[in-house]
Amino acid sequence: MIWSPSSAVDASLKHWADHLRTHLDVPVLVRWKGGAGLKLGQFDQARVTLDVQDAKGAAALLTPSLNSLGEAYVEGHLDVTGTVQDIIDIAHRLAASGASSSTPGWAGRIVRRVVQTQHHSKAEDRGAIHYHYDVSNAFYAQWLDPAMLYSCAYFENGDETLAVAQEKKIDHILTKLRIEPGQRLLDIGCGWGGLVLRAAQKWGAQCVGITLSQNQFDLATERVRAAGLADRIEIRLQDYRDVQGTFDRITSVGMCEHVGLKNLEPYFRIIHDRLAPDGWALNHGITSTDADNGETSHGGGTFIERYVFPHGELPHVSTIMSTLQRGGLEPVDAESLRRHYARTLQCWSERFEAKGEYLKSLVDERTWRIWRMYLVGCQWAFEHDEISLFQVLCRRAGQSATSLPRSRKFMYGAA
Repeated sequence: MIWSPSSAVDASLKHWADHLRTHLDVPVLVRWKGGAGLKLGQFDQARVTLDVQDAKGAAALLTPSLNSLGEAYVEGHLDVTGTVQDIIDIAHRLAASGASSSTPGWAGRIVRRVVQTQHHSKAEDRGAIHYHYDVSNAFYAQWLDPAMLYSCAYFENGDETLAVAQEKKIDHILTKLRIEPGQRLLDIGCGWGGLVLRAAQKWGAQCVGITLSQNQFDLATERVRAAGLADRIEIRLQDYRDVQGTFDRITSVGMCEHVGLKNLEPYFRIIHDRLAPDGWALNHGITSTDADNGETSHGGGTFIERYVFPHGELPHVSTIMSTLQRGGLEPVDAESLRRHYARTLQCWSERFEAKGEYLKSLVDERTWRIWRMYLVGCQWAFEHDEISLFQVLCRRAGQSATSLPRSRKFMYGAA
């Protein structure tokens, strides 16, 4: 067997491999810079091959967490061969083995990020949005649906295409809101304009969409112009804290994750203040299923914070409910779409993998690696109840009970 790292790393990795073969037995081959390597289980064909490029890559394996393994991959200290589904499955199994091991020299633990409340100034939020959403419109267009909706789709029957499921998601939201022609709709975090375009075209709404992403603003504005809807849709490059006026309906889709935990109550208070007295709002956002720390197991959230969504913070659904009410709103209905987001991310990841080589021509290698692992990693987290998504329908608090719907039939097209 050809194995040529330094003697200290060599001994540690061999000891690590012996432990995993005894206690875990995973179909993984670990190689030093592409040479022959160490098997981590009993198998004829490896599902995943890990090519260790340097000592930092070896260190990530010796103290495995999703954060350390993800960082090593993104920064080029580890190369990985295999399907992304196999890769993320093996990463979780390695991280779990590190968390439960007491083996000297590579003992790991479940990494839980200490939640540090971010300031979320306007400048900080603008920078964070620029980092994630201004990667490249062409890059996102390759793996999102044609409407470029970058949030959980709604697979009502389970056999929908991604494009159909995304359209159904918008219709599901607007049906819940019971929007009527001519009503003013504010979409906070409008992305590339998919929701406001649908709301104006199908539902006859007068829409304002706001975003902090220059790329999204430019493309959404062009799409509105091309659709001939400039008289019904206004796209603004604007912070939610600067919006004035009153709206009959307000949508917040994939936005509260960027607001920050300490700003949730003020955020919902702003929605209250912008909402007409008889208006309705809907918050559609990712939530943590960890009520105490807001973290996923084995350091996944730490990786996301560093590489994907800087300053992002996931509230528990109970936090959404309590801050929404303290912000002056009454929650009327809450629906979990966790299964739908797992499927959405599977679609995105499959499309990403299919366009892999072309995507590499649109962004640098590091960005490509980040988004590749982020998509499949989030799919795993939704599938395994580490994160969820809730749509919460709400209105201004303190109104008469007689103005509430008697049932949920109106959400599904029944009278």
